[in-house]
Amino acid sequence: MINQTLLNHPGGMYLYRVHVPKIEERCNGNYSTLKSYLQSVFNKCPDHLFVKGPRSSALKFKVPADIVEIQGHEVSKLAELGLKENESRFKDRHSKVQLYMLENDSSTIAIEVPIWLEHTEMDNYMNLFRTFQPLTGHIDALRIDDDGKIWIWDYKPNAHKEKYAMTQTFFYALMLSRRTNISLDNFRCGYFDDKYAFAFKPGIDFLKENKTLINF
Repeated sequence: MINQTLLNHPGGMYLYRVHVPKIEERCNGNYSTLKSYLQSVFNKCPDHLFVKGPRSSALKFKVPADIVEIQGHEVSKLAELGLKENESRFKDRHSKVQLYMLENDSSTIAIEVPIWLEHTEMDNYMNLFRTFQPLTGHIDALRIDDDGKIWIWDYKPNAHKEKYAMTQTFFYALMLSRRTNISLDNFRCGYFDDKYAFAFKPGIDFLKENKTLINF
């Protein structure tokens, strides 16, 4: 039911997992390229791209967006249950939350999803990242909701204190959009803990509005 592989990438050991039945159920039709991507990285993940270059989780600038703070969101409830139910199963909070979501939430299809973006895939890449090395990252939790939107979620134990989590998840969405050729219009982003969730709709206009970041 759950396939997994250990990715030895700089910054940690990432256990990439997908829920096979949920991928079959949620990715057929319009998201067949997402299904193909999630399956392909088990055997074809370009590990060499993760060795050097910027990581999305380490970006220290903001992108303009209308973000919504939600108390009692379903992902926060899942985080609360994961921290409680997996208390003795795992030591770190990320594993407690991520595995609970993958095993018990009907919308969560994969966790620790490896993604990347090369400099040829975005105009003025060098102006923004000051390098030609690829941008990389790992999505904490990938969900497809009943309305068909693809959600990029990042678990943050103290979500309300985060300054750049919106930037991190925005580029996660952009990277996955490039990898799958699925329009960014189909994506939503957010970060959360067991009390609050912060959600927004990603769009190219975020970066167009700030010419000091990048021009598309």
